[in-house]
Amino acid sequence: MATRNGGPDPDGNPRLRLAIQNAKGANIPKDTIVRNIEKASGLGGEAYVEPTYEGYAPFGIAVFVECATDNLNRTVQDVRMVFNKFGGNLGTNGSLSFVFDRMGVFEIAQGNLNEDDFTMEMIDSNASEVELNEGVFTVLLPFESFGLLQRKLEIMGIEAENASIQSIPKERTTLDLESAKKVMKLIEMLEDLDDVQQVYHNLEITEELANEL
Repeated sequence: MATRNGGPDPDGNPRLRLAIQNAKGANIPKDTIVRNIEKASGLGGEAYVEPTYEGYAPFGIAVFVECATDNLNRTVQDVRMVFNKFGGNLGTNGSLSFVFDRMGVFEIAQGNLNEDDFTMEMIDSNASEVELNEGVFTVLLPFESFGLLQRKLEIMGIEAENASIQSIPKERTTLDLESAKKVMKLIEMLEDLDDVQQVYHNLEITEELANEL
């Protein structure tokens, strides 16, 4: 999809560069990456689009769904069915703009990097949060600064293990265990749909809920 939308040259296609970077991080062989780029550069084949859907699960939990599909009618029907089945409501695009921030998220192995020096470099590139946990830096920054940080890492000779654009909730909502489990059923059902790529929500995953899951 990145190749079809922006061309096969990763130097001029930031999204393709990101896809290649994440593929390498997942240990996908180089020849497989090249073959898929070449395939996507040709004519014909399926044309995919990337719709997003926004709505509320029970108890006011906000849910943001990212999809990739070659059939919009099928996808929206499937997503709406899940919301309705579990007592949620599918809303209009943009209705959750006050709930989530679109953020760039980079995961970078610490290796020989000095924590203080690296953190300062990231802050200079507009990072809003830098955390080090079990030898991996997680860097969050505004969506608009995503490309800036990509270039900064390239200059530093650092390759991220993973980089993505995510919808990060500004605040999370805590529910009692039984209510939270009902919300998670809706979220899990959405995640099981073939066309769904990612589901974001603002439910607080408490230790009690995590143990249940």
